[in-house]
Amino acid sequence: MLAQPIQSDEALRDGRDKAEENFREKRLKEDPDLYHQYMDDYQGEVADLLELTVDLTDLDNQGFEVVTKKPLFQALRYLTGPPVSKDDLNIVAEVESFNKVYLKANPKAVNRIMAFVRATIDRRRFPWLVDGREADEQERNNAVMATAALMASQKLATLRRTKAKEDQEQEVDDALIASQFQRVANRRVQTFADAPKPGEFCRESLLGRRKADFVVCLWDNRIMPIECKVSNSSTNSVKRLNNDAAVKAMKWIEAFGRDQVVPAAVLSGVYKLHNLIDAQDKNLTLFWEHDLAAMIDWIAKTKSTK
Repeated sequence: MLAQPIQSDEALRDGRDKAEENFREKRLKEDPDLYHQYMDDYQGEVADLLELTVDLTDLDNQGFEVVTKKPLFQALRYLTGPPVSKDDLNIVAEVESFNKVYLKANPKAVNRIMAFVRATIDRRRFPWLVDGREADEQERNNAVMATAALMASQKLATLRRTKAKEDQEQEVDDALIASQFQRVANRRVQTFADAPKPGEFCRESLLGRRKADFVVCLWDNRIMPIECKVSNSSTNSVKRLNNDAAVKAMKWIEAFGRDQVVPAAVLSGVYKLHNLIDAQDKNLTLFWEHDLAAMIDWIAKTKSTK
C-alpha cells in the first residue's frame, strides 16, 4: 500500500514561501475601487439610519422599521463597539427570529434588541448620545464615515475569504476531473459502503461525524477526505489548519483506521512553518494549491498499488 506523502521541513518551507508570494500577488491585483464602492453604499445606509432615528435618539420608536429593513438592520449592528453579529444578537437579545412576522407579534423582542444596542453603542463614534445632547454636523459626518468604513472592511474581508475558498475548491474539482475522476452526488459516509467508488469523489459531505470539502476514493479503495484551507494570516493559520483540519484528520483516522483513510488538506495563503510541521505530524497530508499536480501524481500512484 502506497504510504502517504510526507514533506521535509525544507519542502514545507518552500511551499509556504511560494504560497505567501502568490498571496501577495493576488492582494496587489485586487481592485482598489471595490472598497470605495462599498464605502459609498454603506455611507448612505448609515446616514439613512441616523436620519430615521434622529441621530439615534429615537431608536425605540423606530425599532421595528430598523430591524425589519435589511440595510438599516445591518447598519444597526455596526453601531455597537465592537459590531455585533446576527448570531450573537440573537442570543444576547433573546430573539427567536428576525423574521418580520415574528417581530411584529413580539414587540418586546424589538425592545430588547434596541436596549442592547443602546447599552453597547460605541461612545467614541457617537459622543452626543453619552453627553445627552444633539449631534453637530461634524460629529454626524465622522460617525457615518467611521461606521461605513467598518462595514466596508468587513464586507471586503468576507468576500476575500469566500471567493478564495470557492476558487480553491473549484481548482481541486477541476484537477480531479482532469485526472479521470468522476464527481458523484454528495452523501453521508458512515461506513465504507457509503463512500464513492474508486476513481470517484463527492463534494462537501459528512464523513463519519465531520464534514469534508471533498471525499475521494483512491484507486486502492482508501478514502481521502480533502479539506480546502485559505489563511489570510499566520495567526489565522492555527485556527484553519491545526484546530480544524488536523483535528478532523485525527477523528477520521480514529473512526475509520489509519490504513483505510488518508486525510489531506490543500493550502493557500499564509502559514507558520511550525504549524505546518505540527499538522503533518498529526497525519494530515499537505498539498499546496499552487502545486496540485503533486496531489494528482500521488493519487495516480495508488492505481498501481491496489
